[in-house]
Amino acid sequence: MSELLKRYLPRVDFDSYNDFFQNYAVNVPEGFNFGYDVVDEWARLEPEKEALVWCSDDFKLERYTFADAKRLSDQAANVFKKFGIKKGDVVMLILKQRPMVWWCITALCKLGAVCIPGTFQLKPKDIVYRCNAAGIKMIVSVADDSIVNSIASVRKDCETLETIAYTDGFSSEGCPSFDTELAAASEVLVREETNKATDPMLIYFSSGTSGMPKMALHDFTLPLGHIVTAKYWQHAQNNKIHMTQTDSGWAKFAWGKIYGQWICGSAIGAYDTDKFVPDMMLKAIQLIKPATFCAPATIYRYLIKEDLSNARFDFIQHACMAGEPLNPEVFYQIEAKTGLRLHEGFGQSEGSVLLANFGWDEIKPGSTGKPAPLYNLKLLDENGQESADGENGSICITGTDKRHPTGLFKYYYRDEAATKACWQNGIYNTNDVAWRDADGYYWFVGRNDDVIKCSGYRIGPFEVESALLEHPSVLECAVTAAPDPMRGQVVKATIVLAKGFSSSPELTKELQNHVKKVTAPYKYPRIVEYVEELPKTISGKIRRMEIRQKDIENSEK
Repeated sequence: MSELLKRYLPRVDFDSYNDFFQNYAVNVPEGFNFGYDVVDEWARLEPEKEALVWCSDDFKLERYTFADAKRLSDQAANVFKKFGIKKGDVVMLILKQRPMVWWCITALCKLGAVCIPGTFQLKPKDIVYRCNAAGIKMIVSVADDSIVNSIASVRKDCETLETIAYTDGFSSEGCPSFDTELAAASEVLVREETNKATDPMLIYFSSGTSGMPKMALHDFTLPLGHIVTAKYWQHAQNNKIHMTQTDSGWAKFAWGKIYGQWICGSAIGAYDTDKFVPDMMLKAIQLIKPATFCAPATIYRYLIKEDLSNARFDFIQHACMAGEPLNPEVFYQIEAKTGLRLHEGFGQSEGSVLLANFGWDEIKPGSTGKPAPLYNLKLLDENGQESADGENGSICITGTDKRHPTGLFKYYYRDEAATKACWQNGIYNTNDVAWRDADGYYWFVGRNDDVIKCSGYRIGPFEVESALLEHPSVLECAVTAAPDPMRGQVVKATIVLAKGFSSSPELTKELQNHVKKVTAPYKYPRIVEYVEELPKTISGKIRRMEIRQKDIENSEK
């Protein structure tokens, strides 16, 4: 068991889910700082303890200890100090899964600065918006040509941006090499500032279905909130490797690649790749050999279509997924081909894991499990009344004993209107819709904006997608609302076909009839579009919003 874990949990082991939910608690020290209290403390207790196992896109492995993590994060902090970064300043990191991202996140934490992780998919307009909305003072980025050019093209439009630095050995006029600065920096960091646990530490830009992204602000307690994520859902283990596949620009990185895992004493497994390619992912897994593994549903959907006969999975002791619902058909096929039973979890950029299959109770394929402790979770209807079992409701959260839940964001930074819209009377409305069965399991329906309103019916996309995925011709699909002059909205299925299948009117009719048989007939897709690939984030999450927006624009022409 992790030595540090026992410092923050009065009790670590539980006999059942009910025992866990009712008795789990976390100690939150007033001045908790992840950089000093976790990374540096591991370096003091066990300097040779493995912290990071990193795999490049060409399958070269590098290993780092916590002694390395302390030294490199101290040097990174001194680099930030050289460029004027101090407590409360905002820095954006666009670092993919380079080892540098771990050192920089830890360094900014030590300084009391505010970190904004950014994906390398950001376009020039996204960079300008983020810089000006958050008051970003410095950017540290990988040296990909597209990112370098994007940042350079809008630098003059970023009102508060003072410094840009690049990794990968790259520098340009006025933009130093962070690698060079790091190598020259002192390994001795003098702690000049202290922080409160309630000080701002991290901001994630959380995109909705309309409008500009909101800035979900987390304080220094976020790492402690992710103990539940890492220890009790992902089952991260002391002195073993945990691997979550995601880019550092997404909140899944905080969920699975740094905070809770290092508190639990796990090493992080990282595969630094630009694009998900199934057979390359399999090769990286075989090299890293994680004991626990987590990935979005998209990765599992692709893996079941691959030849897995030569791949080993026996070193994986626990597997889970999040990001979007897991279709039962994918669950059963992964189990049949690998022996792994996938433990689904649910949450947002705004918090730690909210619902999950924690392992004490039997998994119900298709269900996202039961509520995490510290969250008083309710399903509320449009009138604010609690939904009965079997009825849809918005997932809403309050703290236990009227305390703010550890791990839940504080507010939307510089956006009082957005904060008030989702925080009312001490209740946070996630705007995600689910229903609960008689056994206390929750079943995800979709985002409020994803729910399709057709001829008086409210149709959740997940159920239709699950039905389509049972058909052998469907590799993956996205079900969305398409504008319709008579019905307002109709169900549309955008489908990527499996190998050996081609689109035809006959196949479309077959798929529509299949959905009618598997679920309620009125839910069948009246529109079916075949595409080569679905729009996704780098973490593999399907961008249904992009499909909807394109259909709206086409309907207005």
